[in-house]
Amino acid sequence: MKNSDKIILDLCGGTGSWSKPYKNAGYDVRVITLPEYDVRTYEPPENVYGILAAPPCTMFSLARTKANKPRNLKEGMETVRACLNIIWKCMEIKQETKKKTLPLKFWALENPNGMLKYFLGKPAFEFNPYDFGDMYKKETFVWGNFNKPKKLITKQGNNLYSLSPQLKIINKSMVKFDQLKTKEIHGEFYDKLTRTERRAITPAGFAKAFFEKNQ
Repeated sequence: MKNSDKIILDLCGGTGSWSKPYKNAGYDVRVITLPEYDVRTYEPPENVYGILAAPPCTMFSLARTKANKPRNLKEGMETVRACLNIIWKCMEIKQETKKKTLPLKFWALENPNGMLKYFLGKPAFEFNPYDFGDMYKKETFVWGNFNKPKKLITKQGNNLYSLSPQLKIINKSMVKFDQLKTKEIHGEFYDKLTRTERRAITPAGFAKAFFEKNQ
């Protein structure tokens, strides 16, 4: 099966940063995101190969304590449900009874550590961007059925050590995402996207490591 025949859905994909390694490798990547597409009404095609999903975390954020708009978990879950419904539709197709695997090669749903864990339970994988070479903290959870990407960082006590010669040793003073200066947050999108939108971009290091383990 050629890469060009493998359909990857990037649900709520925004800039397409998570699916970018697949696109670069020639996969048939389809970024399903507003304003062109709405996951709540989107009907997936047949023979989807893999699904990436990153529903908005706004209502699930633990930092949402002073927002003008009250937290609305029902509103937040509407998009999560839509993503899960698309995933399930792609797996509920008829197939031979003897088959012991489902049609999707992999699926993954990502969100920062927040209240979504109370709905979906323990995540299959947890990471910070620095685990894959992007030098900031943003504790992130991933649920789904996928091969776990290999981290480049190991933790010993309060210190973080690189497992890769390309990375320098980093320590417990690693900066949090919200402490980064505005232009340091995915600067290529500065003046094109809001800070909140840039905050939601999947770190390139994680995207690359995920792709390497899920093809």
